[in-house]
Amino acid sequence: MRYTPPVRISVVLPAFNEEKLIGATLQAVHTARGAFTTLGWESEIIVCDNNSTDRTGELARAAGAKVVFEPVNQIARARNAGAAAATGDWLIFVDADSHGSRELFADVAEVIRDGAHLAGGCTIRLDHAPWWTGLFLHGWTTISRCAHWAAGSFIFVEASAFRALGGFNQALYVTEEIDLSQRLNRLARKRRLKPLRVLTRHPLLTSGRKAHLYTPWEHLRFILKTAFSLGRSLNRRDACPIWYDGRR
Repeated sequence: MRYTPPVRISVVLPAFNEEKLIGATLQAVHTARGAFTTLGWESEIIVCDNNSTDRTGELARAAGAKVVFEPVNQIARARNAGAAAATGDWLIFVDADSHGSRELFADVAEVIRDGAHLAGGCTIRLDHAPWWTGLFLHGWTTISRCAHWAAGSFIFVEASAFRALGGFNQALYVTEEIDLSQRLNRLARKRRLKPLRVLTRHPLLTSGRKAHLYTPWEHLRFILKTAFSLGRSLNRRDACPIWYDGRR
């Protein structure tokens, strides 16, 4: 489907106890939306307060975002709740600790206008991360580009396609972005469109805090547990502590 202006964009941010970072993230999103304004496109920002116990929701409202509440602490549910409140033709999911640039949003607009893709993502770079994260990031980037998988910190998708697929899989506590990417790629093939597009010119800047809050062994232990359980552990919140134990 080829899009011509005006197009409406909904930027959705899932957020759990992000009062330290939500303000700067929303400012970055506001600046980046200028790429859409230049084209005459409308846009909105929706923050899903995922049962936060701090001032995340309050600060998001003060920054002008529409705030919805999801009581079950799960990334897939938070993203789906934000999407349910969205009115855009396209959805952009951005993590609350990530900053997308105006140039990145302009690249997204270019893909939308081309009309050859249902969805896309981008490469990422980490701020203030230790050296060993570079090995992981290089591996992920290679897999992402070859398999046409979007990193969860930045996904853009045609809203009607997202809803046709039922959104993010709420049986998964992590890797829900890979599951969605795979289903979007199958849908694209069915519709004779190109697979998910991974943008590379302007990487998303995302927080490297997990590399400081969790040791390399904790990351490795999660990977090994996932492998030995053949992925079944991804359906349990307590098996995914790096995302859910509340360290900030």
